[in-house]
Amino acid sequence: MYDLHTRKRALALVAQGFSQNSVSKQTGISRAAIRSWQTRMDPLSRAVDCPRCGNIPSDPEDPAAYAYLLGLYLGDGCISPSKRGVYFLRIACADSWPGLIDACAEAIQLVRPGNKVFRAQRQGCQNVTCYSKHWPCLFPQHGPGKKHERTISLEPWQQQIMCTHPWEFIRGLIHSDGCRVTNWTTRLIGGKQKRYEYPRYFFTNLSADILGLFTDALDLVGVDWKQANSRNISVARRASVALMDAHVGPKY
Repeated sequence: MYDLHTRKRALALVAQGFSQNSVSKQTGISRAAIRSWQTRMDPLSRAVDCPRCGNIPSDPEDPAAYAYLLGLYLGDGCISPSKRGVYFLRIACADSWPGLIDACAEAIQLVRPGNKVFRAQRQGCQNVTCYSKHWPCLFPQHGPGKKHERTISLEPWQQQIMCTHPWEFIRGLIHSDGCRVTNWTTRLIGGKQKRYEYPRYFFTNLSADILGLFTDALDLVGVDWKQANSRNISVARRASVALMDAHVGPKY
């Protein structure tokens, strides 16, 4: 690993008209290294590189895990700065759903395999947390204030991942701010009122933008939905509930 001074000195020689081969012989630095410094001066981090920070940005290595984590983040996640320019992602997961906590931790690890994931116990929940300087790159929806008080939209590369892995995205949103419940009503059958039960999915969020992202994903997979009110989306048709059961299911 060459320090910044060495890199600048080599590039200065190239700027003076010396060939890369000549500079390599003078300094003992390979021509490949000199060529790479002409593109990127700063040394690369020893940590796993961020796919969004390269000269040619790419998608996360595991886009399905990212789609699920994106849903969790939009529902119950936040990104906060810490010391030395590092950020920490925190997803709040209720103690009632240990399987969800494990799935959240696994998704974070798949998205940032070089960073440690840990769990902080709080009253009634665990905060699944991971430190990385690249969380704002991976979740550009990060910003000051509450999500429902600012515009939330997906970048084109995120939109493509969501369109490719809509069920993972839906599952993340349901696992954060959704639920599967059993509703009931009464019907008049043979002159008598009888109780009728049916399963139903709800997604609740204060952000109209996040509600819109949820319904866009539902449209992609052919799930019928209704907006119950300004903060609730309902899925109640039998065929659509069956689809949700097959791909999402209740929290666990």
